[in-house]
Order: sequence, then structure tokens, then C-alpha cells
Amino acid sequence: MATDPHDPLAPHPERDLVLDTAALRVLAHPMRLNFLRHLRDNGPTTGRRLAGHFGLDSGAVSYHLRKLAEGGLIEEDTARGTRRDRWWRVTRHALYHDPADSPDDAAEAGAYLQALLIAYGDDLRRYAADVPRLPADWFAVAMASDRPLRLTPTQLTELKRDLISVIDRYRALSEGAEGAEGADGPESRPVSVHLHTLPRPER
Repeated sequence: MATDPHDPLAPHPERDLVLDTAALRVLAHPMRLNFLRHLRDNGPTTGRRLAGHFGLDSGAVSYHLRKLAEGGLIEEDTARGTRRDRWWRVTRHALYHDPADSPDDAAEAGAYLQALLIAYGDDLRRYAADVPRLPADWFAVAMASDRPLRLTPTQLTELKRDLISVIDRYRALSEGAEGAEGADGPESRPVSVHLHTLPRPER
């Protein structure tokens, strides 16, 4: 794990939740990742609403929410709760995991990465379905790119550092950091930026 607070690859002390082995096991399920990311992107909600959004029965939703809570990934929003519905919210807005930090957790880390990529695939299918409804101005700036490179592990680490540094600069805009301009103007809307840095499967 990068420890220099100025290193873009280091976890943010307030925003990032550093995943331990127990959390990795909890998140080795794409649906739990979908729940977690839905709560992060849309704010607190209830199990009933999650069931409706994802087309699941209430028992399955309750089970996954309980596992997320046991792993410290979500917590009950008691200020919103009622006798009929429990509301849930994320404990942190971003997850952090560096596989190099936990060689003993390779199996858990691998299962988490697989689940994460499956969840991203679910996202991409939803984005694909929404393409015909994109406003013209947003369609004009949309991007889908796959650029193969040939790199060493060290070079890939530097590439990640460069990319995250640029994204963090724009994150400051969206979070309204001190000195940032245009944080929440009338033309802004949430944007998803996906980065996958993986070696291509061998033939």
C-alpha cells in the first residue's frame, strides 16, 4: 500500500475504506457490490427499494444487506428508519484494496476482483441500454475506448498513478474542494469513469 498521502495510489483517510480479508470475502459476490455501489451513488435507501430496483425477493436482499453490515461496509441510517422499513447507507464512499499488500489473501482478493469485474459488466449493460436515450450534447462527449499496451508491472503502476492523479483533479471539482470551480453547475451530472488495468489473457 502506498503510504505517502500525496501519492494518488494511497488510500484517502476520510473517503476510502481499506478492505481487510473479512470485507473481501463479503464482497466476493457481484450483487453485494451492486448494492454497495447503488447506495454510494444514490444515497441511503431501504431493502424494499433495492428489491424493486434489482428485481429480487426481500429475503435475498435482507441476507446480502446483513452480510454487508457485518463486514462494516454499510450501516443502518437510524434517523430515517421506521418500524416498517430500515434504511441503509455506506460507511465510506470508496473502497481501497492493493493486492500487493495481502499475498496471504490471494484467494479472497481474486474472488473480489472477479466479482468487481462482473458488477462492472452489469453496469455496462445498463449503460448500453440507455444509449438511445442519451441527450445529444452528452452523446457527443461519450467515450468507449480499448487501447492495448505492452508494459512491465512497474510501468503499469506508473500508468495507474498518472491516470488516478488526473481523475482526482476532476474529483475535486465534483466534490467542491476548496479553490475548485464548477463543482455543481446546472449542466453537470454524475459521470462514470471505468478503469481496468489487467494483462490480456494468454492465447
